[in-house]
Amino acid sequence: MLGMENRTFRMAWTVFVLVLMIALVYQIRQTILVFAGAVFFSYILWPLVSFVQSFTTERRGIALAIVYMLLIGAIVGIGFAVIPAIAYQATSLFTRLPSLITGAQISRIPLPSFLEPVRNQVVEAVRAQAATIGSRVILLMQEAGTHLLSGFSLIVPIVLIPIFSFFFIKDGNQMKETFVSLFPDTRSRAMVELIMEDMHSVLKNYIRALVILSLISFCMYSLVLKLIGIQYELLIAGLAALLEFIPVIGPVIVLAILVILTTVTAVGKLLWVVLFWGVYRFLQDYMLNPFLMRAGLELHPLLVLFGVLAGDQIGGVPGMFFSVPVLATLKVIYLHAKMSGARRHFTSA
Repeated sequence: MLGMENRTFRMAWTVFVLVLMIALVYQIRQTILVFAGAVFFSYILWPLVSFVQSFTTERRGIALAIVYMLLIGAIVGIGFAVIPAIAYQATSLFTRLPSLITGAQISRIPLPSFLEPVRNQVVEAVRAQAATIGSRVILLMQEAGTHLLSGFSLIVPIVLIPIFSFFFIKDGNQMKETFVSLFPDTRSRAMVELIMEDMHSVLKNYIRALVILSLISFCMYSLVLKLIGIQYELLIAGLAALLEFIPVIGPVIVLAILVILTTVTAVGKLLWVVLFWGVYRFLQDYMLNPFLMRAGLELHPLLVLFGVLAGDQIGGVPGMFFSVPVLATLKVIYLHAKMSGARRHFTSA
C-alpha cells in the first residue's frame, strides 16, 4: 500500500513538474524563438564557414568573420538588385487593386454552375469590400511603421540572432560536451550523444532543404509567371519563397494569391497558372524534397498540419515555421527513449 502511495506521489510530482515546465516555456516563448532562429541561422552558415575554414588554418573565428562580411555584402547586393523592384510591384498592386476588383473583369470570373444564380450578389459584395480596401491598406502600413519605429520587437531579434549564431558556430562543440557531461553515468551520456547526433542530422537536412527549395521557388515562380504573362511576378516569387518556410499552409496561401491576382488581371490565363502550381508542387513534394531531405522527417501530414496550427497559436508565424523541427526533435527523443526501454526490458528478461 505504501509502495503504491509512493508511486502515485512520484507520478503526480512528475506531472506537476512537466506542467510547470510547459508553462515556463510558454512564458518565455519569445526568447526561445530568438534562440531557435539563431540555431536555424547557424545551420545556414555552417557549410560556408566549414569551407572558408579549410583555407584559414583551422581558425574558426577568422572563417566566421569572413563569412559574416560576405553575408553583409550579399544582403546589400541583393537589396539593391531585387528589393526595389519587388517594392515597386507591391506599391503598384496595392494602388491598382481596388480598381481591378471593381472593374468589369470581376464579372467574368468562371464559377461552378451551382454558384451562377448568386453571381451578382457575390460580385456586389466583393465590390463593396473593395471600396474600402485602399484605406485599409494605408492604415495597415501606418500601423506596421509605428511598430517598427516605436518598439524593439523586431529590432532585437534581428540584432541578437546573428550574435547568438556566431557563438553557436564558434563554441558549438564545447557547448555539446558541457551538456553531455551533466548526465551522471556513461549509458545516459551515450544515449544523449546519439539523440543529439540524430537531431543534428534531421535539422541539417531540413533547413538545407528549406533554403534550397525557397531559392528554387523564387527562380521558378519569377521565370514561369513572366513567361505566362502574369504581372507582379517578382512580388509573387518573393512571397512564394518566404511562404516555403511554412509547411502545408504556405503553398496553399501562394495558390490563393495566384488565383485572386490572375482572376482580376488575366482571367484567361488562370488555367495555366493553376496547372503550373500543381505540377511544381508535385515535383517539389515528391522529387525535390525527398532528394534534399534524404533521411527525411517522416511525419504524417496531419501531424504537420496540427503542429503548424498549434505553432501559430503559440508564436505566430515564427511558431508555424519552428513547429515541424520541434515535432521532428520530439520524435527523435521518443524513438531513442523507446529503444532504450526495449533494451532494458530485454536485459532484465
